[in-house]
Amino acid sequence: MNMVVNVKCETFPIKGEFRISRGAKTTADVIVCEIRAGEHVGRGECVPYARYGETLSGVEKAIGSFDIANNGSASAARAALHAQMERGAARNALDCALWDLDAKQNQKQFHQLTQLPPPRPIETAFTLSLDSPEAMADAARRASSRPLLKIKLGGSDDIACMHAVVANAPNSRIIIDANEAWREEDLPKLMREAAHLDISLIEQPLPAGNDSALANMPHPVPICADESAHCSQGIAQLTDRYDYVNIKLDKTGGLTEAFKMHAEAKRLGFGIMVGCMVGTSLAMAPAIHLAQDADYVDLDGPLLLAKDRTPALHYFGSTVSPPQAALWG
Repeated sequence: MNMVVNVKCETFPIKGEFRISRGAKTTADVIVCEIRAGEHVGRGECVPYARYGETLSGVEKAIGSFDIANNGSASAARAALHAQMERGAARNALDCALWDLDAKQNQKQFHQLTQLPPPRPIETAFTLSLDSPEAMADAARRASSRPLLKIKLGGSDDIACMHAVVANAPNSRIIIDANEAWREEDLPKLMREAAHLDISLIEQPLPAGNDSALANMPHPVPICADESAHCSQGIAQLTDRYDYVNIKLDKTGGLTEAFKMHAEAKRLGFGIMVGCMVGTSLAMAPAIHLAQDADYVDLDGPLLLAKDRTPALHYFGSTVSPPQAALWG
């Protein structure tokens, strides 16, 4: 049966402003890929990321250029996709849409199709944007009932921001994400302060091209690779630098490679974080299956939006339930 791809860009407003060390945004611009085969439609969502040279128009064009028509089945198309297209947001949208289509064509849920255990609700981190210490204190106070907070740092007042968040969310575990913004010469002091405050994890403190320095210093707080870790290939070179890896579908180029990266990371002894870009429930849904045994889950994209899509994932506080088939899988 021939398959037809439709691709479109959608915009969702963010609650206030989402700010990291590289800049701020007030909307989540996502790309949705729909693959139709007869009466069945599979969907996937991706978020192009300028950090990796991706643009909305470029990703749309890449999705549209994939020759899917004569692959015969969703599984055959998925194999062709991974043979022909490099990892990244475009491949992620196609890969997830093909998994969704495969599930619908076989009248099975994703976990049944892949012979995985039924997914369970999981706890996600909740992200606080980079801001002044006073603003981050207020944000931490409002989120203090959440068990796990992720705070964006990388400004001039990072130590003050750490103290402000910890003081105003004393019962929450804290992850720091510097998004490559810390300098090597400042890192020992920042890490010591984080250890003193009982921070649980530090994510990507140094630029990916300069992270070899992490091999030569103590890790009083475990360190997680994000921008330095994209797929299963190459992460073996990170074992002396990082303690955890952050697996994101837009980096791996889909759920297929994400599961391979998960297995390789486990084999190498890394802890696992499953993360996301700021997107809707459609982007989070496949990752919930990947995150079932993760040490840290950061799938809070919809919680940062002023409005999610319908149907959506169900969030009860910081607990997110597995997706219903009407959404994905």
